[in-house]
Amino acid sequence: MADSMLQHPIFGLTLSVLIYAFANVIYQRWRFMHPLFVCTGLIILILVSFRIPFEDFKRGADVLTLLLGPATVALGVPLYKYRALIRSNMKRVMVSVLAGSITGIASSAAIVGLLGGSQSIILSMLPKSVSSPISIEIATRLGAIPELTAVLTTMTGLFGSMFGTQILNWLKINDNISIGIALGTAAHGIGTAKVVKDSEQQGGFAGLSMALCGIMTSILFIPIYFWLK
Repeated sequence: MADSMLQHPIFGLTLSVLIYAFANVIYQRWRFMHPLFVCTGLIILILVSFRIPFEDFKRGADVLTLLLGPATVALGVPLYKYRALIRSNMKRVMVSVLAGSITGIASSAAIVGLLGGSQSIILSMLPKSVSSPISIEIATRLGAIPELTAVLTTMTGLFGSMFGTQILNWLKINDNISIGIALGTAAHGIGTAKVVKDSEQQGGFAGLSMALCGIMTSILFIPIYFWLK
């Protein structure tokens, strides 16, 4: 009976919703505790503690995955709302995103290389600053480890969403345009979702920067791909 309940899609769906609701309560108390970070950690803890197969949980969680498409499209609302401001700052956005994309790739290679990481780990680390579908595809094309890239991409987004705004504020960078560009470029969708809650204007620039970063990063990896071949 218990096994059949765990295998039903409603189990994974219910567990995800309940844990996320609890994570939001934690977030209201401690703003640096991103709900996704708390939610992910608690779900992993529950699955491991009760030895629940991930496949059983995934059946229900996949239902929520279907909502990612509409949620991503919804990021276009602040983009459209602030289209005039975005248009007037397009050069600033393009230069910043390009610089951020190059810096993200170069710093990843330098850090892992200095720590003695293997080539496969370095290649898995390189596309971590773009959204998961893009980073995983790049890792696959490069012959890296897509699973590791997925984890690193998620961790990058979480770190950016939890500490990005605070770090920028410490550096006296607190205007909406700069914050939006920085979080969208460095922390992809997770960072963008965070700044949308803080400011629609930040969300508009973050959404645009996230998309541009994905395009630019993919183009930057073309010579790396042919060099590896």
